[in-house]
Amino acid sequence: MTKRLPLTVIGGFLGSGKTSLLNHWLRNANGQRLAVLVNDFGSLNIDADLIQSNAGDTIELTNGCVCCQISDDLSLALIKILDSAELFSAVVVEASGVSDPWRIAQIGRADPGLLLDGVVVTVNADSFLAQMADPMLSDTLVRQLKAASLVVLNHCDLTTPDTVQQVREKIARIVDTTPMFEARHAEVPLPMLTGLSLPAHDALPAQAAAADCTCEAEDHPHSHAHSHSHGHGHAHGHADPELGAGLSHGDIFETWSSRPTRIFSLADLKDRMKTPPSGLLRLKGFVPTGLPDQPVWYEIQFAGKYGSLRVTPSASLKAGVVAIGLSGQLPRKLLADFFA
Repeated sequence: MTKRLPLTVIGGFLGSGKTSLLNHWLRNANGQRLAVLVNDFGSLNIDADLIQSNAGDTIELTNGCVCCQISDDLSLALIKILDSAELFSAVVVEASGVSDPWRIAQIGRADPGLLLDGVVVTVNADSFLAQMADPMLSDTLVRQLKAASLVVLNHCDLTTPDTVQQVREKIARIVDTTPMFEARHAEVPLPMLTGLSLPAHDALPAQAAAADCTCEAEDHPHSHAHSHSHGHGHAHGHADPELGAGLSHGDIFETWSSRPTRIFSLADLKDRMKTPPSGLLRLKGFVPTGLPDQPVWYEIQFAGKYGSLRVTPSASLKAGVVAIGLSGQLPRKLLADFFA
């Protein structure tokens, strides 16, 4: 099975924190080798100690990541990354401040070498309400928000809690159930930015049996579903460098996993991808469809509100799905009802 390269698009209006978010990701890549495509190097301000070399339209970083300036055509730049001899974990595109990130995301959905892993849209919580009141800007902001699989409310430290709540309510009226995360300096936990953090389906039994894990099995005779209150194998009370001092994955995330035993209807899977339950950030896995004696296996990938189904070779596959959501918001019962 050919592995597709995950594509994440970072969008948002001018001054909302896109570049800060990208720098945060690069500084905390933790083994991920990112290929970053940007319109202009001038706005990046990458930490000097991260830069290994700077030659023309490419910056090589000491952590194995590269930043490439989009010269003429984004599609050509992506093809260059896909054809590169370098092995990357993901590709990230920083959209311009006035562009529609969904136009870029469509490339990830159309190119067989890419997998759309999410559209992250940053919002300046301090200026959003004033910008939305400007008829010259509101249309651009609305288009960007409607493209998002995750909205980052940035600069929350520069305004009042009441204003942040007003911003949340106004955005919710535009995008309904799209997840939102409040941040300062665009410091977003990396598991929210990429599905790469989700365990592979082969790791499900080990994840469920982790010694430092407190699990609750869903009450269903045909499924083993677990809620991990700490998330990703981190014990309670331990700081995680991706999240910042004093926070563990368990303070922010919870995960759920299941080993379905039934054959799924492809139509039902497509409907579920079109109308995902609220509170689900990521979902991936492998499930069989069709007839029991001649199953057709599909890979499920879901980020925020965008899902995809892809036929995949069945050799050595086991049915399994893993989901991630914000703590207290993951719709575990709905997931169990559907996948059990």
